[in-house]
Order: sequence, then C-alpha cells, then structure tokens
Amino acid sequence: CCQNTATEHNMMEKLMVDSLVTWAKYYKVDSFRFDLMGHHMKSNMLNVRAALDALTLENDGVDGSAIYLYGEGWNFGEVVNNTRGENATQLNMAGTGIGTFSDRLRDAVRGPGPFNSGDSLQQQGFVNGLYYDPNPWQASVSTEAEQKDRLLLLADQIRVGLAGNLADYEFVDRNGNLVTGDQVDYNGSPAGYTEDPQEVVTYVSKHDNQTLYDINAYAIPTTTLMTDRIRIQHLGLSIVSLGQGIHFFHAGSDMLRSKSLDRDSYDSGDWYNVLDFSYEETGWGRGLPRQDTNGSNWYLMEPRLADANLMPESADIVYSKELFKEWMQIRTSTPLFSLETKQDVMERMAFHNTGPDQVPGVIVMSLSDMVDGADLDPRHESVVVVFNATDEAQSLTITETVGMGYVLHPVQQASLDTVVQGATFDTASGTFDVPARTTAVFIVQEPYAELVVTESGTMVENGVSAIDFMSTTVGTQVVKTFTVSNTGTSVLNLSDLTVTGDGFSLVDFGNTAVAPGTATTFQIVLDADMASSYDATVSFVHNGDITTTPFTFDVMGEVVTEPVTEYKTFLPLVFKNN
Repeated sequence: CCQNTATEHNMMEKLMVDSLVTWAKYYKVDSFRFDLMGHHMKSNMLNVRAALDALTLENDGVDGSAIYLYGEGWNFGEVVNNTRGENATQLNMAGTGIGTFSDRLRDAVRGPGPFNSGDSLQQQGFVNGLYYDPNPWQASVSTEAEQKDRLLLLADQIRVGLAGNLADYEFVDRNGNLVTGDQVDYNGSPAGYTEDPQEVVTYVSKHDNQTLYDINAYAIPTTTLMTDRIRIQHLGLSIVSLGQGIHFFHAGSDMLRSKSLDRDSYDSGDWYNVLDFSYEETGWGRGLPRQDTNGSNWYLMEPRLADANLMPESADIVYSKELFKEWMQIRTSTPLFSLETKQDVMERMAFHNTGPDQVPGVIVMSLSDMVDGADLDPRHESVVVVFNATDEAQSLTITETVGMGYVLHPVQQASLDTVVQGATFDTASGTFDVPARTTAVFIVQEPYAELVVTESGTMVENGVSAIDFMSTTVGTQVVKTFTVSNTGTSVLNLSDLTVTGDGFSLVDFGNTAVAPGTATTFQIVLDADMASSYDATVSFVHNGDITTTPFTFDVMGEVVTEPVTEYKTFLPLVFKNN
C-alpha cells in the first residue's frame, strides 16, 4: 500500500509500541487493526501485546489486557516467508492471541479471490450457485462433476472457518476421512491455522475488492430475482454471524451496499463509496467505475449495471438491513456462538452431512451445552444450524437428534423472512426441513426460571435499585407493592424475604413457588414511630433461575412529626361613626 516502515529495526519498533500505548492510555482506544500486519515481525506484535498488557486500571486508567489486536497477516513482498525474520503472518501468529483476517472462508463463500479478473470474476462459490445453479460461464469451463468436487472442498473450508479456523479441529472431510483443519487444502496452504478462536477474523467483504453484493452480481445467473439475491447475500452474512471467532462486517453489507462493481475504490470518491442511511439506494448503477483499475472488466460490468433487475429498491434495502439485525439477535442469544477456547470448540461443535455422500451445498453445524464441564448456557442445551445454499428445499435426517425437542429459533419464528418460518424439525425421525437459500437455526431449550421484579411498572434491578418511599408523618404508613414475575420455562422458588434496617417492615410473598408465566407479590411498609430518615436493604433467595445470588435492593424514606396547628382568637372590631 505504501513504503514499508521496517519495524524489524529497534527504533521503528519503539515508535510503534510507544504510539500504541499512548493511544490506549490517553485516548482509550480499545482495539487496534494493523494493515499489512504481515510486514511487521512477529516479535514486534508480541512486544506490542506485552506493552499493552502492562497497562492496568489502577495505574493507567485502562485494562490493556482487554485490548484486541488484529490485522492482515498476508505473506508477500520483501518479507515473504520470513525473509527478514519471522513475520506476523497467519500461520506464524498461531498461539499469540492476535487475530488475522481469514481469506479461506471469504473465498469459499464468494467464489473469486481478490486477484480474479476478466471472465474468472464469474467463478461461483458456496452461496452463489456453484454446481447447484451454475451460470453460463461456470458451466462452460468445468464439468458438473468438477463443480461438485470443488463445492464439497469449499464446504470443508467453510466448516474449518466456522470452527474458528482451528488447525487441530477434527471432522470428516468430503472424501470420508477424519481430518484436522490444517489438513484441508486452501490453494496449497492449510485452511486451518489458529490455536484459539480469537485468532481468526472471519469476513466475506471489506473495503478492499468488490462488495459482497457486487461479487455476487458477477456469479449469480443474471435471471435470478432480487428476492433470491437478498437471500444469497444473507447466506453469506449468516455464515460470518454464526461462526466461532471474531466476526467482521463491511459497513453497508446489511444494506446490500454496492460500489457499482469497483474492485478498488480507494481513489473513487464519494460517488462510488456512498453509504446511504436514508435507504434509498445502495450505490449500484452509478456508472462504470474508474478505468485504471477496472477498464479491463468493463465488458462484464456494462450489461449488469444497465440491468434494472439488479437495482435494489428502497424496500429491498430496508428489508435486508432488518434481517441483519436478526442475525445479531440470534448470535447474542447464546454463548455457544462465541466459544472462547479451543477446547470448547473441539468438544461442543460438530458437523453433520459430511463425507462423499453429503447433500452438496448444505452445511449442518451443531453446538452442544450437554458436555462435561461448565454449563455455558443456562437457556439452551443444543443448537443446530442448517446452511442451505441450494436453490431447492432440503430435508436432512440426523440420527443423533432423534427424540430431541428442537424448535426453530424464536427470532426466526417471528422473522420478517416468512420463508424461514417454514423450516421444521421432526423429532421422531430427526429430520430437518429447510427452504431453499435459507439459514435456519434450531434450538433445544433448557428448562430455566427467570425472575423480573417491578414496582408500579418500573423495573427493579438486582443490587442496583434504590426505591424512595418519600416522606410521611409519624403514624401514617407508606406501602409499596413489588411484583415478582417468572418469565422463564420452569418453576421459580422464592424464600427468605428479609428487610434489614430500621423503619421498614414487610408482608411476605403471596406464593413462594411461581410457575412459568405467572407472578407473586410482596409489600414493603414504611411505618416508624419516630421522626427520622430511614434506609434498609430488602433481600430474598431465588432458586431454579439462571442466576443464584440473592436478589437485593435498597429502600429509603423519611418520617416527620405531624405539624401542630396553632389556633388564635380574634375579637371583632367595632367602628363607630361619631
């Protein structure tokens, strides 16, 4: 991108380290991304990590160990293959906790790599039609058997990516062999190379190269409807959203962002780099992009940019960005989508529909909380995700799921996408039915109770809230009623309600076993016989819910002496007119 600053030299490294410490300590920057990180030495990055780790809240006002480091670990140029020392490339950074962008899953999802040009821009990937919906160019350069074999390889590369690109992750590959992530090929390099899921940054588009919508415009058959183009876009986004590791999204990918097929928009200005938050346009169809970086591909661009069927309307954009919110809701609904250690990924993640007899274009991933060790998710026992990239509905039977109570994720049950609402699971046969071009998430819920405490409709927060009873007079009570609701799926047991402190008393629970979907109440009374300011702490024990610490909150109030009314007698005045 520009001249190499050569941080293999001590003083250049010192400038880099000191600068990062300054930005972290005084400007509270909480993460650093390194462009062309592979041109730094691994030792540079480890020294950066050590310097940041030394920052503490007590001494520096920041916890440096919580600052995430990541970058482009590409291996090329004058530092290629450790020419000037061990450089900070993808494979070399394994075990450091520092993240690198993964081109493995990116290219498998998209099809073309960053250097494709000319007709090969129409090369198809996992989500946009390879084998199951080939475009004319793809069909002309490869046989059906060759397309199928490549699609199965891309699916294996994506499986490794979903597993955080772990080098040691084991699964059955397309040939029926038990392999590890580093045994899956990616252009002559291992697909899996990390030692920890946080060491991979998973993405399908960013500022470099074509946006996801634009690369799909090359690969998807031109007759494909906009409704299906949106589904294809979200297949790619869902793979990033639901995999292990750090997920990274290009700004606007939720809104079908386009740069009118520009492969390098660095010098293209706002006209092509537009990001329209009025949701009126995506940037598609703004004209042929710059000739210097795109001219050789104009013959492919021109007919596509002129095709009205490829122009998203405002309603399409709004629909797409709302669907993206659903992926974020699903990802954050369970920690199983964000496993923190290699061991957890190895023990809790599995793939089905693998081997030579798999249904091509379908990846089935399961995540389990029913393993030895910590209960990571008190709400879910298991998750199954079916990525059906094909243009047909698919029915897949997984014998391990027979008798289990999988249901479609509640977010998808209420989804704006009415198609995904048709995804079903049959417990008797262990069969998942998923519509075409759909990612469906199924869950087995773990029975749990969950309490919500309110007073006059206002939420009372555990360990935080302080309820003010205001002021009353000696002998006059102030009574507040508190409602304890169980919003979970199993019985909530309450006990040991106490109020510690003077001036307050209580009326105990009306019911100590609260069924799911029901509530009970208790009352706290401010009723002191002496004028003073009072405060106390209310506490009770709750068993069966997802948290086990006692529920506590504070109460306060003031009791004053009743004011004395003073009476005076006034004699009438008589005026005489003399």
